This record gives sequence, C-alpha cells and structure tokens, in this order.
Amino acid sequence: MTQTSQTADSSRGGGLTAAVALACVAFLAFIVGGFTMYRGLFPANTLRGAFQGGIALYDQLTAYNDPVDTDFWKLARTPARGVVRHDPQRAQQGLTLYTSGHDQRALLIDMNGRVAHQWSLPYSRVWDKSSAVARPRPDAFVHIEKAHVFPNGDLLALYTAVGDTPWGYGLVKMDKNSNVIWKYLAHAHHDFTFDSAGNIYVLTHEISKADIPGFGHLKKPRIDDFIVKLSPDGLQLEKTWLTGVVTRSSFGRRLNLVPHNDTGDYLHTNSVHVLDKAVPGIPQSRAGQVLVSMREISTIALVDLTSSRVVWASSGPWVRQHDAEFLPNGRLLLFDNEGDPNEFGSRVLEIDPATFKVKWSYGGRADQPLDSAARASQSRLANGNTLIVESWAGRLLEVTPKGDIVWEFVNPVRGGPREDRIPIIHWVTRLDPQRDFTSAFFEDLRLE
Repeated sequence: MTQTSQTADSSRGGGLTAAVALACVAFLAFIVGGFTMYRGLFPANTLRGAFQGGIALYDQLTAYNDPVDTDFWKLARTPARGVVRHDPQRAQQGLTLYTSGHDQRALLIDMNGRVAHQWSLPYSRVWDKSSAVARPRPDAFVHIEKAHVFPNGDLLALYTAVGDTPWGYGLVKMDKNSNVIWKYLAHAHHDFTFDSAGNIYVLTHEISKADIPGFGHLKKPRIDDFIVKLSPDGLQLEKTWLTGVVTRSSFGRRLNLVPHNDTGDYLHTNSVHVLDKAVPGIPQSRAGQVLVSMREISTIALVDLTSSRVVWASSGPWVRQHDAEFLPNGRLLLFDNEGDPNEFGSRVLEIDPATFKVKWSYGGRADQPLDSAARASQSRLANGNTLIVESWAGRLLEVTPKGDIVWEFVNPVRGGPREDRIPIIHWVTRLDPQRDFTSAFFEDLRLE
C-alpha cells in the first residue's frame, strides 16, 4: 500500500470516527436538553423556545410542502359537488358568503350554488414590513379564514396560513373590486366581530415569556391570546391580554388541566362576540362585554374589557367547542366538536345558560353524520333554521328546528393526485341582498 493510500484510508477512518463521535455528542445533548426541559431546569425556557422553533421549521420544510397535504384539505366524503339539496319552501332564501381553504377568496353564491360575486386578494399583495409575520408562507398555503361583507360591497377578511406559529396573518379591508382599503397585520386569528358603533374586536396571538404566578406548568415561551379593539378604519384603540385576565381570575384554575407537555397554545381562543344587551340567566352580564370560546380548556367566558376581568365562565356538555354566541332569546349556541355522546362526531348545541339544559341540538345520524374535530361554526337564521359549517367535510347545511336538512352545499373544488381531497370551509353567513346591500352593489351582483 502506498503512503498516499494509507493517508487517505487514515483520513477516512478519522472522519468516520469524528462523525460517530459528533453523532454521540448530539444524541447526548438531545437527551440532556429533553431532560432539562421536562424537569424545568435552567436553561429550559431557552431550550424550549429553540426546540419549538426547530420543530416549526422542520414542519414547514417537510409536512407543509404540498398545499393539498395540509390541514386545509381533507379526504372528500362524497363525490357530490355544489348544491345537492334545496327545499325552497323551508330554506331561508338569500345569498351565502363562504371562504374555502384552497384559495384567498370569498365567494357569494345563490341558493343554487352559482357565484354572484367574489373577492380575491393574494396575501403577497397585502404583506409589508409592518406585518408581524416576517416571512409569510407562499400564497398557496394562505387562505381567508373569515370574511364580512358590508352593504356597499366592501369586505373585511381575516387571513391565516397553515404551518405558521403564532397563528394568523392579519385583517384586510378591501373594496368590492378587491382593492386594499386598510390593513392590520398583527397575528389576527380565527374570529372578529363588531359592536354597535362599528368598532372591530379581533383575537390576536403573541409569543410571550412573561411569568404567570401560580401557573409555572405553563412553560415559556407561550402563545398568549389578546383581544384587540380596532376603529372602523382599522386603527388600534385598545388591547387586552386575555391570557393574563383568565389566569388572574378564579376560573384560571381550569388551566391546571392543561397537559405539562402542551405545545404552548394553552387557551386556543377561537371565537369572540360582543354582547348588545345583558343575558337573561347571567345577572353579572352587561352590554359591551365579550364572550370568548377557549378550545383547550373547553370553556366559554364573559370578559369585561373595561375592568379586565372574567365575570362569568363555564364548561358544559361540550368538548373543544367553537363559535360560541348568545342568541337574542338569551340562549347559548355553539359548535360542539367532540362531545356528541351518540358517537357521530360533532353537534350543534343550544343551551339555557341559567339551567344548562340543552334546549336544542343537531348532531347528525348514522346515515347523515356531522363530524368536524376542529374548526366549524353555525348561525341562527331569521326563519329559525340553523346554518352549519361542517368544516372538515367542506360542507354547508341548513337544518330546521326538527333537524331536517333543507339546503346542502359541498365545496366543488377537489385536489390531490386522485382528485379525492376537498378544501375545508371554515365559516359561512346567509344574507338578504335587497336588505343587506346598497342598491348600487345589488345591481353589480350576477343574479338570475
């Protein structure tokens, strides 16, 4: 063997030894780091933040490289597309506004599923350096989670992207032609609502390292929730640290049920509604208070933003709920994602908050299940029917008080190599175009 080949073999052997040694050191560091984070030893919080950041980056590079393989798409449960059922005598007639997980648009459809108007504005045309999101996901991974149309055709849209933490890309108000009017690019997420003066209340996320006395098991850094009040022009007026308000209240003890290995999103607040009057059966309720739904602790709460305190909270016969709201009759309406005792998956509940008796529910049947383990929403229509979003099925349905389906719509979009995946639908509303729109915008609609 020549001196040169001996040197090369020695070099390769040394390289292999060094690689094995480095792998052993890395594995040992992983074990020590994991033990440190588990026991909460110094510098657990720093390690935990780096670990979470690494996991998020890994997920983006691996689990979120194809939009159709993300949580915005599910396996289609039916080959049906568009409106598959319509009873014009019993359904609430009007136009339906919905958003789909496949695109950054809001669609206004008639009762037969024909598009009367649509708004389309990619986030890449919205983003600027004021955004809380330094490096937004490509447009294919972003969609409009919720939208509200104004009488003149302006639209308020809440953008979110799969694979990002914290959740939420911001609020954008656009005109009927999808031109930006204003934007608020904090980590706005899940839901927004209005008060009687037109002010906007929206949920936002922030990464926090603030200490919360008595809740050391809520490991830092956390994803904390805030309620932000915006003017009708999108200017921030107030900001309330919801996580702090909840943990300072007597109801904060519910957070003791959060697993110690939770990922940091300890409340996962997913809806916000402003009371326009006191609620019968809840003496401490007042107009202007805010009802929030917190998924991770299966709890809803009334928050007084003026005093920054929780005045009422409750868990009930629901699990990981969404879209909690009080109806004009004072009853509570919400989407119970995982609490259906009949094992059909999900249900919509109407509950008397004074007695907590279930006054009405819709949970599907063996031949017509209702199942969305996350997301989903509902609204009570003027004729007494309930419009429901079965998000994971990409399905909308209108049901009567007796539980009859009188209108049903399945997202017509499909994707994937076998065209067997369907985009989720997060949210929906039914509108009367002659009552809810100005005459100028009504004339723009493509109606037959």
